[in-house]
Amino acid sequence: MPATSQSMKLRTMNVAVRTGSKASKHFRTMAALPGGEAALALAPGLPPTPAQNLVHHGGKTIQDLTFTNFYIGGAPAWKASDMQSIDRALSAAMADQQLNNVMMQYFKNKPISSKFKPSQVLPGTKPAAVSQGDVEGLVSTLYAQGALEGFDLASTVFNFMLPSGTVLNTDEGPTPAVKAVNAAARNPVHPEQDADSLNGLGGYHGSVHVSAKVTIYYAVGAFSEQLPDGNENGIVAFDLPWKNVAATFYHELNEARTDPDVEDAIKAGSDPKGAKFLGWVSRHGDECGDFPMSEAGGNLNLIMKEVMLTDGSGTVPVQFQYSNAVKGPEGPIPAPHPLHKHK
Repeated sequence: MPATSQSMKLRTMNVAVRTGSKASKHFRTMAALPGGEAALALAPGLPPTPAQNLVHHGGKTIQDLTFTNFYIGGAPAWKASDMQSIDRALSAAMADQQLNNVMMQYFKNKPISSKFKPSQVLPGTKPAAVSQGDVEGLVSTLYAQGALEGFDLASTVFNFMLPSGTVLNTDEGPTPAVKAVNAAARNPVHPEQDADSLNGLGGYHGSVHVSAKVTIYYAVGAFSEQLPDGNENGIVAFDLPWKNVAATFYHELNEARTDPDVEDAIKAGSDPKGAKFLGWVSRHGDECGDFPMSEAGGNLNLIMKEVMLTDGSGTVPVQFQYSNAVKGPEGPIPAPHPLHKHK
């Protein structure tokens, strides 16, 4: 997760951001590997290039992934149909063979799997804003309450879905009980405040060390939609908000499975030893979902698409992930690429 101090901190990307947004500029300015130099933002429309290929840095990956969805804000904050659509689309997309054929190259073409466990609506009221500190506090609370029992924590990602109207930010501390979230009220003296869903942030993933031996992986995302005032909250690419949510979490889950311990690398700051925590990350500090967003620029329809499932049962909204084999974002393919093409 990002730091919110005013001092410049270089860090690996672990966020989904809309290209050209304030959030994108905020994180792109800092994008780098631990101990590396800041990477330059790429102009939209650049063709695929080997310079963006992902490199395995020796860190953990998750070949057989389990995930579940926690819906924040209580039942009144959610339409049952939206939750059902998100659950169905995300579980189908993550288990789809032709989509997984792209990601298998990062596991030496060994089969990968994703298992979805039934979602839950968390009790409470809809929050105005949710920070990194809020999410990590909630993770620790759920663990302490025994709500995460029955999951293999080493291979599970817990998705936290924010309801319509809630603003996601990357503040490391908990959100005060009363907090202004009006985009027009931003203080230019504190540019870190632009790293929120009113300014292009869609979601991010990370981890919490609840003890010396227990790590919990999570992802969190905004309910990406066009607001009544015409502005966007999150990343809007599809005709219905639930599709934006599903595509954002498809991005986050694929990054979490190929680079789950990125949080430890970020916390290492400029220490080159932090790179050992990284899984598949480019030399520019991008994870598998990041460069496709940057390359698409304002043309999100190039990489955020509804694709037919392998079994022909319907379509799912996804974001194309970076593929070393084609040196750019790639949609579903009938078979994995030969490994020699990945070099």
